[in-house]
Amino acid sequence: MINNLQDTVTLNNGVKMPGFGLGVYKVDDGEVATKAVKTALTHGYRSIDTASFYDNETGVGEGIRQSGIPREEIFVTSKVWNDEQGYDNTLKAFESSLEKLGLDYLDLYLIHWPVSGKFKDTWKALEKLYAEGKVRAIGVSNFHVQHLESLLADCDVKPAINQVEHHPHLTQPELKSFCEDRSIELEAWSPLKRGGLLDEPTIVKIAEKYKKSAAQVILRWDIQTNVITIPKSVKEHRIIENANIFDFELKDEEVEKISGLNINDRSGGNPDNMDT
Repeated sequence: MINNLQDTVTLNNGVKMPGFGLGVYKVDDGEVATKAVKTALTHGYRSIDTASFYDNETGVGEGIRQSGIPREEIFVTSKVWNDEQGYDNTLKAFESSLEKLGLDYLDLYLIHWPVSGKFKDTWKALEKLYAEGKVRAIGVSNFHVQHLESLLADCDVKPAINQVEHHPHLTQPELKSFCEDRSIELEAWSPLKRGGLLDEPTIVKIAEKYKKSAAQVILRWDIQTNVITIPKSVKEHRIIENANIFDFELKDEEVEKISGLNINDRSGGNPDNMDT
C-alpha cells in the first residue's frame, strides 16, 4: 500500500510506478488539458494517464513541459486505440503519440481494448518497443481473464498492468485475483464511476465519520486494496482534494463494506463488445 502521493508500486519488471495519478479521459486538448496536467504536477502528482483516443496528448505534453518538473520524475502512460492495432499500425501509432506528447519515450504503453484477431500482433509490437527501450513498461487495458490467458500463452514479455473499470459497483474480484497471482498490477479507470458513487449511502456515512468526501473514501479504498488509481479532474480544488487521502485509514470492516457494494455495473463498455 502506498503512503503518499509520490509513493510507488514496483511493477513486475522492476520499474517503479506511482500508485496514484491523474487521468485525462474526456479532457479537452489545448489549454484545458495543459492546465490540468500542470496543476496536478505542481501539487505533487507524478503520474499522468492519457491515450491516443483521448485526442489530448499535445495538451498533456505541453502541461508536462510547463510544470518544470524533470521528465524523469514523471510517469507518462498512453495507449494504442482499436483502429490503430496490428503490428505495423501499432508501431506507427506509438511514434505519433510520442510526437504529439513531445517526448523521447513513454513510461507505460497499453493496448486500449482487446480487439479480437489483432491484440496479439499488437502485443508483439509493444514487445519490440519495450526491447528497444522506447517504453519502460508495457501492459493492457480492459482485458478480461480470457484475454489475458490468451496473451500469456505465447507472449515473451508479461503485461505489467491491466487498467480496467474498477470501483465499488464493479470490483471484478476474479480478475483482480487472476492478476495478483501473476504479478500484473490492477489499475482503476473511472474509480468514482463518473460521479455515480458520490451519493452511495454506505460511502457517505463512512466519509462523514472521517470528515472526508465520498470521493476521498473511494480513492482511499483503492489504495488499501492495492489498486493503482487515476481519478480525472480539471478543477484545481478537486485535483488537490482527490489526492488528500493519506491522513486517514479505513478499518478492515469498512473496506469490506465498500467492497460489498459490488453489483457488476459498468459505466463504460464491456471488453467482450469492443472490437472496433
